Amino acid sequence: MKLAKYLLLPLMGLSLHVSAQTVVNDAWVRATVAGQPSTGAFMHITSDTDSKLVDVKSPVAKIVQIHQSTMENDVMSMQPVESVALPAGKTVNIEPEGYHVMLIDLLGQIKDGDEVPLTLIVEDNKGVKASIDVKAQARALNSMPMHHMNMHDHGAMHPQ
Repeated sequence: MKLAKYLLLPLMGLSLHVSAQTVVNDAWVRATVAGQPSTGAFMHITSDTDSKLVDVKSPVAKIVQIHQSTMENDVMSMQPVESVALPAGKTVNIEPEGYHVMLIDLLGQIKDGDEVPLTLIVEDNKGVKASIDVKAQARALNSMPMHHMNMHDHGAMHPQ
């Protein structure tokens, strides 16, 4: 019986080891009209270790960038950022009024109800990167809560 106990201990130790995990909830993309050049993607991200969102990729757009909208002196501005901090255990909202993902030079119209594939690249505090595949539901502008309705058209801010 002692032999069995010693054989099981290493296996039990392996099963208790859990790698860092990042969870993405409520991922959605604003649906577009025909010919619209860009749109935004939004979600809630929670990491169990101090990490950062460093990149996002999607096959629906030629360019994908992480942006931050800020209000200063009643003027809304939007700038690309290198990353978004994901403090351990805290949910970070990627939303129209703050950090968000821009899908620029869309390859086609994104219609209400479409599933938009996104790949998030998250880097932990040790420099280890992980890819997270997400299917974001496209939502029509008129289906969004009122606080999302003030999002301005980011497409005009990206001259080509």
